[in-house]
Amino acid sequence: MQNGDILILKGQEVLSLLDGQELRLLDAVEEAYKTHASGDTSLPHSVFLRFPDEERNRIIGLPAYLGAGFNLAGIKWISSFPRNLESGLDRASATIIVNSTITGRPEAIVEASTISARRTAASAALAAKHLQQGEKARSAGIVGCGLINFEIAKLLLITCPEITTFYIFDIDAARGQQFKNKCEDLRMNVELIVAPDLETVLENCLLVSLATTAVKPHIFDLSACKQGAVILHISLRDLSEQVILASDNVVDDVSHVCRAETSVHLAEQLTGNRDFIRCTLAEVLSNSAPPKNAEGQPTIFSPFGLGILDLAVTRLVLELAASENLGTVIDSFLPHSWTEASDYRVASNRS
Repeated sequence: MQNGDILILKGQEVLSLLDGQELRLLDAVEEAYKTHASGDTSLPHSVFLRFPDEERNRIIGLPAYLGAGFNLAGIKWISSFPRNLESGLDRASATIIVNSTITGRPEAIVEASTISARRTAASAALAAKHLQQGEKARSAGIVGCGLINFEIAKLLLITCPEITTFYIFDIDAARGQQFKNKCEDLRMNVELIVAPDLETVLENCLLVSLATTAVKPHIFDLSACKQGAVILHISLRDLSEQVILASDNVVDDVSHVCRAETSVHLAEQLTGNRDFIRCTLAEVLSNSAPPKNAEGQPTIFSPFGLGILDLAVTRLVLELAASENLGTVIDSFLPHSWTEASDYRVASNRS
């Protein structure tokens, strides 16, 4: 590529590049967390674009810089429109723009819905592996039967190979059955049970992943959970403040997750502090986390979703694309410098 060119990677190209790269994906996300903990990142707060009279729809901008071996800067622009599902469209769509860390000029535009889903799944799967203490989960609960939990289910079978059963629940029973069918199509070597209600999932599973489209808390009691259960609170707004405060809490980034009306944010507003958060996942990964306050408590992992994870997976995608010569290069995407007078014309004031 020449200076001013830009690489375009389409969705199917990204999908083909990441398929079969699960271990490298997990490694990239884990290394991104550790890089963030070391301070070699820049991570401004996400920007939320919302729409009048439609609280569920949003578009979010996640700018980030990820240093160390990644050395990547960029922004993910991701939309979530839940009613798309009624029209047969995916709920989320996303694009990542990658910028040079030397000149700041854009170098790549990458379709990012797959990147976003799989970095979220990798984060959840790493948390599931490292947060379980004592008895390992043989049954895992899937609450919310969309793409995110589908990707999580696939990676859980890698990081938590003890799992033999998935309990599946969605408030739309048809989506629960569809999820089961998709898992069967992949020939997952697990038993797949469509649960009639949330309580059945909680009663039977030491590990539960919540990935719904909820915009406010709807779960007010985890007493049905097994002792020491791990809850992957991926959708961030399912659990009441009281549930959060009665649990052991691990997050991805404290300042990021305590905003935007997440359940953790609501708990902070209720108490006026963040003392109920024990640690970050990076501290768990580096074995520097303080111990749980009380054994037997459910542990809740609430990841806000960090732009550095998108960049880590994008770096992997760009490396794979280069090795396989995939993608489309648009020549001279950027204009010539304004100092090249031949490319600029003085506007005429003559009539």
